[in-house]
Amino acid sequence: MKLQSIQAILDGTALSSRFSRKTREWMFVAFTVLAIAATFSSPPVLQDPAYNHFADHRTFLGIPNFFDVVSNAPLLFVGLLGLAFVLRRTAQTSQAAFATDHEVWSYVALFAGVALSGFGSAYYHLAPGDNRLVWDRLPMTIIFMSFLAATISERISTRTGLLLLPILLSVGIASIIYWHVTELRGSGDLRVYLDVQYYTTAAIPLIAILFPSRYTRGRIVFTVFAVYVLAKVFELLDGAVYSLGHVVSGHVIKHLIAAVASLLILDMLRRRRPLKLHDQQAS
Repeated sequence: MKLQSIQAILDGTALSSRFSRKTREWMFVAFTVLAIAATFSSPPVLQDPAYNHFADHRTFLGIPNFFDVVSNAPLLFVGLLGLAFVLRRTAQTSQAAFATDHEVWSYVALFAGVALSGFGSAYYHLAPGDNRLVWDRLPMTIIFMSFLAATISERISTRTGLLLLPILLSVGIASIIYWHVTELRGSGDLRVYLDVQYYTTAAIPLIAILFPSRYTRGRIVFTVFAVYVLAKVFELLDGAVYSLGHVVSGHVIKHLIAAVASLLILDMLRRRRPLKLHDQQAS
């Protein structure tokens, strides 16, 4: 495949020139319906009993699981940086990063989620357990769902993305409540939470392929996706990485990579500029 063809796919122009807007919208709707159907037609997903056991238990400065705890500081820092940027209400910032003022709210939620994730994950890792895990996972759903709403706003319909933002956030929060309630009953079910996480991970690049962005630097979506996948790989290799010299664990690296993904989104907002595309509905 030629480089130009790959670039056209990543820019969303390859499929937008081949299929009508309505056809592409139905493609995305079909993907969403299939994802939901697959979730509720599958048996409950139970949490691994060993999930709360991490490789690095070292204590420093009186802080248990020191590196798993303090490695969340970059998430808090990037989240606060992002909030400071998107809430800076100057005309110059608004015109550069956002074509319409209300588009900012998806990113307010996103960076608030990143900052809260830094707090929640640190709190969880001080004494890992299912009750504290709620506060680790809940901010993550805010990040996933707000980024999905932002992507819909910028590529499909600004109005739809704004309307969906509170709905998507509510679904994300509900997925954690549902898991925790069922966990307390002894039959914890992760299906909805996993759908929130993995559906959004797949849906955002799919939207990017189907619909061109109304902004420059739209391809950053795929970089963020790749970085997220890398973070998940290191999460799964927590013990294996730590066994290589007992210097750092895979979970610590996962936290740092997650902060990098958030920083990439912030850098994209700082650098992007609105485009005029007839295919998009900005209202």
